[in-house]
Amino acid sequence: MSSESAAPTNASAPEEGTPVSVKIRERLAAARRRFHANDNIAEFIHPGELEKLLDEVEVKMQGVLDSMVIDTAGDHNTRNTARRVAKMYLNEVFKGRYVHGPAITEFPNAEHLNELMIVGPITVRSACSHHFCPVIGKIWIGILPNEHTNVIGLSKYARLVDWVMGRPQIQEEAVVQLADLIMEKTQPDGLAVVMEASHFCMSWRGVREMDSKMINSVMRGVFLTNSTLRREFLALIPGRN
Repeated sequence: MSSESAAPTNASAPEEGTPVSVKIRERLAAARRRFHANDNIAEFIHPGELEKLLDEVEVKMQGVLDSMVIDTAGDHNTRNTARRVAKMYLNEVFKGRYVHGPAITEFPNAEHLNELMIVGPITVRSACSHHFCPVIGKIWIGILPNEHTNVIGLSKYARLVDWVMGRPQIQEEAVVQLADLIMEKTQPDGLAVVMEASHFCMSWRGVREMDSKMINSVMRGVFLTNSTLRREFLALIPGRN
């Protein structure tokens, strides 16, 4: 028997040249998991693959620059732009898609706190899903705990905001995602989230309206049923006007 025929073949093994993005997509499809712009897909990325994905995005970004007829070889300003843009998207502005959520230490409500607590303003840095233009603004979070509520540190709210907003987002959906996450982590009697943001897809392009902002809110639990509590929260938001 020749040595050439000794090595068995594995039909299910991925081809050596398969792009890492294809492998990740296949895992998502096999798990029947959605991968919209504002979804987190970290659990489907294997160790070392984010670096390979960065290389893949760089190559494709270079193709975009070539199609825009930009001489990146001769122009010193754009010579490394493809790499910079790839790193910006994967490691910075859309990092919330590709990394696991921040570690959140939860403590029992030992003192049985049940008074309204407001955290904010927390800075929002995101981008719209439609044009990938920046969305910059602020968020205020109101919590009404109960004796069973998990207490988390104030800085952890900022980390959760950064993780959820670090993806291409639509503001209405982003606030709902954040509210769902905080409810899951803390289990309060009530939760209120208000977001106010400027959208560069409106000020930088399109109608180019510079002063317009979008404000929206999500109310959960007693904030939905208790109008007095809701008014108290909105009245106590510092410096929004």
